[in-house]
Amino acid sequence: MEYQHGGDIYSQDIQMDYSANINPLGMPEAVRQALRDCLEREVCSLYPDSRCERLRQALGRHHGVEDKWIICGNGAADLIFGLAAALRPVRGLVTAPAFSEYEQALRSVGCRTDYYYLREDRGFALDAAGMCGCVRAAAERGEPYDVVFLCNPNNPTGIPVKKEEVKQLADTCERLGAYLAVDECFCDFLDNSELYSVIPDLARFTHLFVLKAFTKLYAMAGLRLGYGLCSDSGLLERLQAVRQPWSVSGPAQCAGVAALGETDFAEHTRAVLKGERERLSAALHDLGFQVYPSQAN
Repeated sequence: MEYQHGGDIYSQDIQMDYSANINPLGMPEAVRQALRDCLEREVCSLYPDSRCERLRQALGRHHGVEDKWIICGNGAADLIFGLAAALRPVRGLVTAPAFSEYEQALRSVGCRTDYYYLREDRGFALDAAGMCGCVRAAAERGEPYDVVFLCNPNNPTGIPVKKEEVKQLADTCERLGAYLAVDECFCDFLDNSELYSVIPDLARFTHLFVLKAFTKLYAMAGLRLGYGLCSDSGLLERLQAVRQPWSVSGPAQCAGVAALGETDFAEHTRAVLKGERERLSAALHDLGFQVYPSQAN
């Protein structure tokens, strides 16, 4: 697959890649040790647990949800494409600008994709009420959306949407029969992530699917480990049916369990990035650049 959003340091001579948005502090030492232990315990010689049971239990405790609501994948992108294959949507809606894989996944199953544009004169912040109106208008035209993608905080702007506004969109989608896929892969970088995450509201919305990954915060991009959370057991079964059984390696599963215990690392990351974000923004302003108010990394 052709690279769509950077990260291609293999076919191009790139010295510093600012597009990948990986934690500059690197991988936690506990995760490195867990990977070394995998070699000693011959984890690599065995087929991995296709259900990711231990990892899902750890994730359930971490997020305070039932582990049966969690599905693990080979990075969040694996689940984005899996979701498209499971839903087989006819029409989809994505914000623009946003992570390119949403549209790529929808087009791979023949889905028509519309855009809800984030406006420069609003600082590229989402107008949640306007997006709700867009979803309702499509249904009134007889062309309802089957799935809506929202990245929170958004990639590439780093601007988040308060959870009350996301729930407003989730409620609109629920009433109109559309699934809302909320990508919270960068939510862990926010100073007060609990003000933005809708994971605590999964029981209320059966048409809500939240995407998460270990890629960014724990600098585990090469290990490929993501997960989705949803209270709709039927959708999770359909998603399992279209994915190959050993998509998450044994070492990745062990690394994920180890990473979830690194709460001090996560807090230190947020503190460091807050200071660097403010320093970099101020310096860019001094150079005459327009800087939009990212709250992520």
